[in-house]
Amino acid sequence: MSSPRTLVLWDIDHTLIDAGGVTADTYDHALHATTGRRMEHPVSVAGRTERAIISEILQAHGVEVSDELLDSFYVALAEAFVVREAVMRERGRALSGAREVLAALAEREDVVQSVLTGNTEAVSIGKLTVFGLDGFVDFEVGAYGTDHEDRAALVAGAQRRAADKYGDFFTVRNTVLIGDTPNDVRAGHEGGARVIAVATGFNDVNVLSEAGPELVLEDLADTDAVVRAVLGVSDRTGGSAG
Repeated sequence: MSSPRTLVLWDIDHTLIDAGGVTADTYDHALHATTGRRMEHPVSVAGRTERAIISEILQAHGVEVSDELLDSFYVALAEAFVVREAVMRERGRALSGAREVLAALAEREDVVQSVLTGNTEAVSIGKLTVFGLDGFVDFEVGAYGTDHEDRAALVAGAQRRAADKYGDFFTVRNTVLIGDTPNDVRAGHEGGARVIAVATGFNDVNVLSEAGPELVLEDLADTDAVVRAVLGVSDRTGGSAG
């Protein structure tokens, strides 16, 4: 009997890409489109889900949160990103090594690769498509910021979707989450995944190390080292991440 695959779940913003600073504008656009208000009270977005972020934005602007309004906000947010794709392409970038690592893992038959992100599915696809990274991941088995307010709860959703599609059983032993914030580390451990933290965002190696991931990397620039790390933190190989 062959060993189960490793499920690799990527955070997107500041792990794989830099969106070029368009995010604040998209929230303002979506808030205005759905409520007529302008963004006067920015909220923290790093490592959080879209559902939690938007709920806080609405509450901060005196708007009652409802499922119907959240759904409308998600649509408006996706439309705002489409309008700003050219700006994102001009100002943003795929982070160093991201394309190469995604491509290397995509070639492996023992890896299923997707995303675990606070973004909506539509925005996730849009962001990776802008930088030509969309062909390396299976969006169908990903977990998104509309699935739950708590990022940790997204891990089980991705594991379930991957199991349904690929027939393997994904647990903490063969699920690896890769992200750039302490909240990614928390979400992985509480949700049931091993975690590789990368210091490609606003948190340095020391801050990320204090959060307790299995491994911290400076960046994704060394493709072979990152692939070894991903497979090494999975119990499937029993190997080292060195």
